Amino acid sequence: MDLKTASALRRLRLVSAPEAISFLLLLVCSVLKRTTDFNAVPVMGMVHGVLFILYVIFWADAWNRTKWPLKTGLLYFVLSVLPLGGFFAERKLRREAEDAVIASRARQEGVVSA
Repeated sequence: MDLKTASALRRLRLVSAPEAISFLLLLVCSVLKRTTDFNAVPVMGMVHGVLFILYVIFWADAWNRTKWPLKTGLLYFVLSVLPLGGFFAERKLRREAEDAVIASRARQEGVVSA
């Protein structure tokens, strides 16, 4: 895995958890808006919107660089629109990055050929 691909995956991984947290906070603020006088939906909506746009940009960049199959690329996009999906995406991306590092080190040491 080259440096640009690793960076794209890292950016996607780093934005996925905050995006998921902002989505959950937006849902909580939406409930509070309807049950109390507390209205933080405009602020949380903007925060979540910015993080979601960043996620989609980083997702497209990672998909382009990694050449994921259609199924994998769509999985990461669907995870972005689910309330807890960002946490699953972060975990899966972390494992993928760790596996790539292990494979790279094995190739450098001559353990495997690829």
